[in-house]
Amino acid sequence: MKAVPILMYHNIAVAPQGVKLRGLYISPRRFARQMALLHWLGYQGLSMSAAMPYLRGEREGKVVVITLDDGYRDNLEHALPVLQRHGFTATCYVVSAAIGTANHWDAQQLGTHKPLMNVHELHRWREAGMEIGAHSRHHPRLPELSESELDDEVSGSKRELEGLLAVPVTQFCYPYGAAGLRERAAARRAGFVAAVTVRRGRVLPGTDLMDLPRVMVGGHHAPHVFPLQLLTRHEDRH
Repeated sequence: MKAVPILMYHNIAVAPQGVKLRGLYISPRRFARQMALLHWLGYQGLSMSAAMPYLRGEREGKVVVITLDDGYRDNLEHALPVLQRHGFTATCYVVSAAIGTANHWDAQQLGTHKPLMNVHELHRWREAGMEIGAHSRHHPRLPELSESELDDEVSGSKRELEGLLAVPVTQFCYPYGAAGLRERAAARRAGFVAAVTVRRGRVLPGTDLMDLPRVMVGGHHAPHVFPLQLLTRHEDRH
């Protein structure tokens, strides 16, 4: 069975001068070129839910999963038209208590308070055929929380999003990728189908669906690196 890459994006925007976390930005032009390359290479870009048969090893195909973390408005403005142009779908992981506000968790490192999609914009994202996943309620480091706080952040994000959007929310993304046995158990308890980390690698058949690795696509990489990232080697958890 083929390993499946889950691509991880954050900001689809030009990085401000002097930003510390330049890797979290991809310019709209570069994103468009990357999606065009995927299409030219014969890949089908899929959301997490659409990709589940491939991630479980039930189907094979030339697919790549497209995920975007945090729910920035620039995902709607710059990523959505490109995804639609190629017939791709994608999953955007949303911080449920921060909808319609800004990125309080990394504004200093990003060099700016960036607007997050509001409820109306999230509906537009969904109505365009895209998926919304949960990214906790407040974007904390989950391993630092008590058991009750952990469940509030994980299960609470699912309840809030489903209440706002009136659709099932089945996909989860651990803030900062921080997830041990306790955090994975919380995601299962909440009823999520799968959850992603920031651990580097492609998904191999049999991988724990609550501990899925991804391939970060960052603005700090040279343009020619992107095709090679599709072949990222799996890194075993030690």
